[in-house]
Amino acid sequence: MYCTLDDLSVKLKKKSSLLLDVFVATDDERIATEVTRFGGNYVMTLETHKSGTDRCHEVFEKLAAGGQHFDVAINIQGDEPFIDPSQIDDLAKLFLQKEVKIATLIKKIKDNEELFNHNVVKVVTAKNGSALYFSRQTIPHYRDSPSGEWLEKGTFYKHIGIYGYRTNILRELVKLPQGILETAESLEQLRWLENGYSIHTQITDKEGVAIDTPEDLLKIKNF
Repeated sequence: MYCTLDDLSVKLKKKSSLLLDVFVATDDERIATEVTRFGGNYVMTLETHKSGTDRCHEVFEKLAAGGQHFDVAINIQGDEPFIDPSQIDDLAKLFLQKEVKIATLIKKIKDNEELFNHNVVKVVTAKNGSALYFSRQTIPHYRDSPSGEWLEKGTFYKHIGIYGYRTNILRELVKLPQGILETAESLEQLRWLENGYSIHTQITDKEGVAIDTPEDLLKIKNF
């Protein structure tokens, strides 16, 4: 998903989406055929990408080569199929702040099932909203309290799988080598933090359903 800052400033007054264009990035012809069937746009990408950011970058470069310019890329990942359009708008608006280079969404955790599920990525932030760390472990750790009481002791946030990047920063991110933290947790955003990039977070109160495992498909039968 791509937008220019000019489009953002104009469309902030409207209820409609802030995105200028939407593209499905895929390496599978079956998906491309389905996108064409419902009238969408797609870009074929390499099969060798190790992250959604790498795939998003390939789409951006192909569009740029064709003469399309975008200031911001919004990467909506396939494992978050129920992202609310207003959440996309909330993320896009952050880039009206010049200091925001990379941004993502977080949501307050309300139950122990999520809090201790390693497939739910947790995040701790600084007072200014920038991310300090992401982990599959429960962070922060309340050393002197039983784990069942942690939600009563403090506030915990989970990461929502949607990113925004300024496109000049996107070009830098894909050149970074994989680091120790990313290798350990299998979280690409840790590569950016490890290399000194700031990730701004925005709290959302909307609940979606992330599809991380085959069992998660059962959750969406009546969604």
